[in-house]
Parts: sequence; structure tokens; C-alpha cells
Amino acid sequence: MGEKRQLTRRGRERRDKLLSYATARFAENGFHPTSVSEIVNGVGVGKGVFYWYFESKDQLLMEILRESLRDLRQTQAAAMAAHDDPLQQLEAGIRASIAWSAANTDITRLVLFGWSETAFAEVLRRGRDIVVADTARLIDEAIDQGQILEGDAVMMALAIRAVIDQLAREYAVGDGEVGEAMVDTTVRMCLDGVRGTAGAS
Repeated sequence: MGEKRQLTRRGRERRDKLLSYATARFAENGFHPTSVSEIVNGVGVGKGVFYWYFESKDQLLMEILRESLRDLRQTQAAAMAAHDDPLQQLEAGIRASIAWSAANTDITRLVLFGWSETAFAEVLRRGRDIVVADTARLIDEAIDQGQILEGDAVMMALAIRAVIDQLAREYAVGDGEVGEAMVDTTVRMCLDGVRGTAGAS
């Protein structure tokens, strides 16, 4: 869409229903096999309504991914706001990310799919770069405060992101349960890892 539509409350609710239903169907049946007809029939609206909100099925998925990334960042920010210390903020952000993934397994499945498609990978790449930059900023603050030794903050942020993403995959497609002990281990590994990586440089 070339312009941002101003939606009424009813319009926002209907758009949200389309996003929610499509998320579940894409995650369960796959993006390509799921048709616009299936989505509008499931929500109980006509195709004209769908195309008033979204130019195409591709744009619908892009909006799902964008809004999910925005929600994740807001969740992280809310968790980190309770702390002033950068390492405590980092831990809170990691825990918030893992909890968000556990609560949004359908989205994680769509993210995994999105990385495999050029049309959607750029949206995810931009979102990842923002999160990595935010994480690197906290690591730099911790370095400045002498909490960890000098190191490449961006590389450490990328490593933390990779660990969290792998745990998210386990929530979404893994065979086993990801329990609190694994979450604690992941947090400890990330925090000890940045200290160890920095200390070894």
C-alpha cells in the first residue's frame, strides 16, 4: 500500500482478525498452500475486504512479520525497563525473548519460512539488525563499566541472537519440551559466554 490507512476501531479489529487467522493457517498448512479464499472464508469476509487491507498474500505475511518483530521489541523493552545495569538489562531481554518465542510458536514457524524466501528475508534481516544493534549497545555499556573485558560487541550480540533463535526453533518445531532449566542454562551460557569471549581476547 502506498498510503497508511486510518482505520476505525471496527476496521482495526477486522484487520487483526485477518492477521490472526492467517498466522494460524500459514503456520499449520504452509504459506504457499494457503489461499486468500481460505483466509477470507475462515474470517467470514469477502475478498474485497481482504484487498482493502492488503495488496496481496505476500504483503499480508510481511505485515505479520513486521508486527511480530515490533511486538517482540516492545516486550524486550518492557522487561529491560525495570533495570539500570546493562548486564541485568541484557539478561531481562534474553529471558523476554525466550518467553515471547514460547508464547508465539506460530510466528516462529513463519519466521523460519520467511528466511527461506527472498521476498520476506529482507524484512527479517532489518528486524534482526535492530535487535543485534540494541544488544551490542548493552554489551558496549557493560564493557565501558568494566563488567566484562574488551571484545567485539556486535559479534557477541550475533552469538546471543543465534542461541536464542535456536531455542525458539526448539519451541516451534522440536520434539522435546523446553523447560525452565533449559532457559536458565541458555541465559547463563549467553552471559558467561560474552564474559568469556571478551576475557579471552
